[in-house]
Amino acid sequence: MNKPAIAVVFHHIGPYHHARLNAAADRLSVTGIEWSAKGDEPWGAAEAPAHYQKVSLFSEATDQYLAKAQLRRAFWSALEQANPDVVAVNGWNDFGSLAAANCCVRQGIPMVLMSESARQDEPRTWWKEMIKRRVVGLYSAALVGGQRHVEYLVELGMLRDRIFTGYDVVDNAYFRRRAEEARGRKSEVRKQYGLPENYFVASARFIEKKNLPGLIRAYAEYRQRSEVGRQSSDVGKENAPWDLVILGDGPLKADLCRLISDPRLHANVHLPGFKQYDELPVYYALAKAFVHASTTEQWGLVVNEAVASGLPVIVSERCGCVPELVRGNGFTFDPIDERELPSRLLQIASLSDYERRNLGDASYRVAENFAPEHFGEGLEQAAKLALTHPRKVSLLGRTLIKLPL
Repeated sequence: MNKPAIAVVFHHIGPYHHARLNAAADRLSVTGIEWSAKGDEPWGAAEAPAHYQKVSLFSEATDQYLAKAQLRRAFWSALEQANPDVVAVNGWNDFGSLAAANCCVRQGIPMVLMSESARQDEPRTWWKEMIKRRVVGLYSAALVGGQRHVEYLVELGMLRDRIFTGYDVVDNAYFRRRAEEARGRKSEVRKQYGLPENYFVASARFIEKKNLPGLIRAYAEYRQRSEVGRQSSDVGKENAPWDLVILGDGPLKADLCRLISDPRLHANVHLPGFKQYDELPVYYALAKAFVHASTTEQWGLVVNEAVASGLPVIVSERCGCVPELVRGNGFTFDPIDERELPSRLLQIASLSDYERRNLGDASYRVAENFAPEHFGEGLEQAAKLALTHPRKVSLLGRTLIKLPL
């Protein structure tokens, strides 16, 4: 039997999207359409060859240029060439998503909505929510990250049995294999990358919502409490406070550098910079635990990476991935309560090696449910439902997808 043909639309197809589309290609005839051949971050190329067709609409596409008419013309041309049975669109107001939806509605192609928005992501206004309900109504089915995203789409009017999960996955096998390779030559790798003996690792863009100043302040408090504990109990060097390694880059780097210039921190907080996809597993491999401190986060794919690398995790309860990815493999905390994160850091650092290994093993078990195959399965289910249950689009719906949200 011929596989249903699906076009899957992303702003840029990076290593994470590549793994998802390859998994989907085992079940569907997949064309990956990217608006921009250049991504926001220079992630580098994935290892595995593509098992899907890839179409790049522009060499570089950003919000600073390209009119809606240009987007529609380029996407219309791509649709004519791919001739898909169904189209999966990322979000309802991501770059180019409404232009893509507009073309699909005009050609009568059923659509799958790919979303990771949740109610608590940001303040909501009634009139925007009303428009979103109408836009969501254009889609026949949806593929989302997890529980919080299902609930929000139901609130916006989509029937629960039309919503499938599996959107937010990474290439688990890649991260596990590369991390275990690095652990197999730990001394050599530690020396090559200049990594401390014991450390927490974080990975994020240096922007406000990632709460990295809050993480550094929490780390300073953790060190202070840890030192007080050592002095009072006269424990040995093996219980010295861990270091903190923060991967990434961004507009707040200067602010973070000022924070860690404190003499009590500058030798123990490390900023190696942005790391390519092929280097990330090394930093996860030698870490003792992973921490993610965002005050708001639709999902948090870096948590997937850490879990796939077998790390215990400490994750802000504001992250959309928490119900699915923090399950007996670590702890959560309220990022607004500055007392909680230092306690969690101290708690996980106080565990025995055996207890931390158990948490890491639990992470591997959690990761099994969030492999790229989960994306392929969810997308196939959503695509088949969309084909058998296409939506009728009203004149109001056709008008609304031309409006900004």
